[in-house]
Amino acid sequence: MTFSISRTLLAAALTAAFSTAALAQVSPNDGKSMGGGDCAKNKYNCKDVANPLPKTDTVWLEKMTWIDVRDAMAAGKKTVIIPTGGMEPNGPWLTLGKHNWVLETNCEAIAKALGDALCAPVVKFVPEGGIEPKTGHMTTMGTITVSQATYEALLGDIAGSLKAHGFDKIFFIGDSGGNMKGAGVVSQKLGDAKTIAAVIPEYYNYDNVEKMLREKGVLKQQDPNEGLHDSVGITLNILAAHPSEVRLDERIKTNTATLAGVSFADKAANQRWAKDVIDFRTKVTVEAIKKVIAAKGPAK
Repeated sequence: MTFSISRTLLAAALTAAFSTAALAQVSPNDGKSMGGGDCAKNKYNCKDVANPLPKTDTVWLEKMTWIDVRDAMAAGKKTVIIPTGGMEPNGPWLTLGKHNWVLETNCEAIAKALGDALCAPVVKFVPEGGIEPKTGHMTTMGTITVSQATYEALLGDIAGSLKAHGFDKIFFIGDSGGNMKGAGVVSQKLGDAKTIAAVIPEYYNYDNVEKMLREKGVLKQQDPNEGLHDSVGITLNILAAHPSEVRLDERIKTNTATLAGVSFADKAANQRWAKDVIDFRTKVTVEAIKKVIAAKGPAK
């Protein structure tokens, strides 16, 4: 009994201590304090403090300080893109984060082309199938799935946070076909008279990427992926910045750096073709976003 009581008291004490520590790291709600601390204790916690560092050129929120974000928004960058990827099997060459690597390249290109946009962190966990019984991509090890309800709740909280901070144009892009439905549900709830929120289905355009590569003479074989969950377009998109995620060097050494008759052994050619893919997807997506903005929201 004594041990049980002592353990209960210890747990209560630890809970109180952790709660106190957590509260100490939160900015007071005094209208002046930001940055995770008290303005009265350090000037760098004050909402109007000058940025002590040079202006950053990144568009990724997670790579910015809160002061960087404040200044970017003050300069007019109130558009934010929420990219959704996944963790799923992609044949023997591409790593499980395939869609996430693509988005690291493409979201940045799209945001910079828009000129007034930033990128939220890539949402890496999306519906990939059932857990019990295993369905969809969950039949393959390494896949991570979430329920549709969890996915929509996550997107809702991410977008809601950004809206609360003053982002007034919020766009979802999905590099996997199943990601759009949940993003569409969330965007419909989020949009209002002051906020444009929309999913951009035009971003998911791998069929058009394939067509473009055929027109350029890069892709000639009828089957663009040899029956694998892979494609020439997505491989090129990834290897532009993440060649290790398509196992490029290992494939070159083992004479397996081909897909659908396209060789990836020429790294200079890879980069030219990859640029074509990224530029194409960026142009299509930027045009779609600008169309939604001009219409002051997605089509009903």
